[in-house]
Amino acid sequence: MQQTSRPLALVTGASSGLGAEFARQLGASGHDVLLAARRLDRLETLAEDLRSRHGIIATPLKVDLARIEARDEIAAALAAQGRHVSILINNAGFSIPGSFASTPWDRERDMLMTLVYAVAGLAHLVLPAMIEQGHGRIINVASIAGFAPGVAGHTLYPASKSFVIKLSQSLDCEVRSKGINVTALCPGYTQTEFQSASGMDTRARLSKGDDPREVVKAALAANAAGRVIIVTGMRNKLTRLALKLVPEAITRPIIDYGARRFRGGD
Repeated sequence: MQQTSRPLALVTGASSGLGAEFARQLGASGHDVLLAARRLDRLETLAEDLRSRHGIIATPLKVDLARIEARDEIAAALAAQGRHVSILINNAGFSIPGSFASTPWDRERDMLMTLVYAVAGLAHLVLPAMIEQGHGRIINVASIAGFAPGVAGHTLYPASKSFVIKLSQSLDCEVRSKGINVTALCPGYTQTEFQSASGMDTRARLSKGDDPREVVKAALAANAAGRVIIVTGMRNKLTRLALKLVPEAITRPIIDYGARRFRGGD
C-alpha cells in the first residue's frame, strides 16, 4: 500500500475514448486513478504515461463489467490499496447495431450488465464512504439518446441511457445534502472508438463529432458546479430542446429514418 493524500478517481472503460480522457484530465488535476477495463495492455500504457507525467498513483485493473463478479473485484482492488473513491466515472459501455430478436441473448445481457447493473452497482459501492467523508463526486456517462424515443436497432441503448439519467437524478436527490455531486453526462456523437466498436457503418463515422477533451472538461466543470445533467455541444443541446418541445409522433419517425445507417446489417 502506498501512502498518499491525493484523492482517488475510479474510471471504468478507461482503455480508450472518454474513459481514457477522464483519466488524463483527472491525473493532471492531481488525482490518483484506478483504471478499470478489459484491455490490460492499453491500461498499463495509460497508467505508465500518467505516472511519468504527473507523479500520481495510476493502477490498471483488468475487469469485465459484464460479469456479475466485477463489482467485487473492484471492491477488492480498493481494499488492497486501503483507499476509498473520491470521484467515480461510470463510463464503460457499448452498443449493438442489430435487432433485438436477432442478437444472441448473452450479448444483450452483457450490454445490460455493463450499462445498467455495473453503473448502479459501483455507485452503491462507493457511496457509503463518500457519505461518511461528507464529500464525493459521481459522473455517469449517459447519452443524448437517453432523451430520445426508442427506434429500431441499438434496441437497449436508449433505454439503458435513460435509466442512467433517471438514476443520476434520483441519487442527486438522496445525497446532495451529504456533500456529494452526481451528474449524468449526455454527449452526442464524439470522436472516439465507440462508433466502430458498436458496428456503426463508415458513413456514420465520417461526420465530425465532438472533441472528447472538451466533452470531459465540460463534464468535470458541470459536476463540480453541482449540475445534475450536462448535454455537451450546441447541436446536442438543440436536439434535446427539440425532443422536449416536439411531440414523439413527429420526432420518432424522423429519428427512426435517420437511425437506419446505424443499424448494421439488420
